[in-house]
Amino acid sequence: MSEKTSYAPGTPSWVDLASPDVEAAAAFYGPLLGWTTRSPGPDDQTGGYRMFELRGTPVAGVAPIMTPGHPPSWTTYISVTDADETIAKVRAAGGDVIVEPMDITTVGRMAAFADPGGAVAAIWQPRDHIGAGIVNEPGSLCWNELACRDPKAAKAFYGAVFGWEAVEGTPGGQAYTTWRSGGADVGGMIVMDARWPADVPAHWMTYFAVDDADRAAEWAKAHGGTVTVEPFDIPVGRLAVLADPHGAPFSVITMN
Repeated sequence: MSEKTSYAPGTPSWVDLASPDVEAAAAFYGPLLGWTTRSPGPDDQTGGYRMFELRGTPVAGVAPIMTPGHPPSWTTYISVTDADETIAKVRAAGGDVIVEPMDITTVGRMAAFADPGGAVAAIWQPRDHIGAGIVNEPGSLCWNELACRDPKAAKAFYGAVFGWEAVEGTPGGQAYTTWRSGGADVGGMIVMDARWPADVPAHWMTYFAVDDADRAAEWAKAHGGTVTVEPFDIPVGRLAVLADPHGAPFSVITMN
């Protein structure tokens, strides 16, 4: 189902964008993905955070960059029952805590971390806000994927923190790891080999579903974005890797 009212613990449930210009981000992503933008509350309480909505339902967020030097980027949030307990597991498994657990008004409790390979993600303990209310349809989040150089360390870390099982496969003849939690596929992992530039860090990639990946790539290019990887076919659909006008990378995919 594309409409969500809850997420099982260990499931990516939300993504948000750190941007140097929230209004410019809304102007770019709105037409590209069919989003409208709404403020969830007073800026003095939310720090200028905005909700991206599809059909009036929150599907992603955007916030102004607060820390000098922080790159424009999308962050994956993983739903948990207890943020403090999960952060203790992050530390025990060798991760670094970037943001200590903190309450976000009445909507939830969050924290951010870097895994041993340096990939940054966040956790979300839901209260009033469960995460994305629509997924897996055009204009919404459909996949989250870790790109890393040490898959063995990643498997140990995410298994210890979230209880994920790493399932190996070869879709389309290419090696690929699927993260599984409670019998459900919750994300993926690819290995950054010698073809990747050395200065590209390990990271979590956000995938949004679109009706036409080629058209989305052309639109992004025409409106200040960058096509990092031109559209190409994979076993589950057609994929392109893009960056918004400020350089934040993300992917779009047309599902078969």
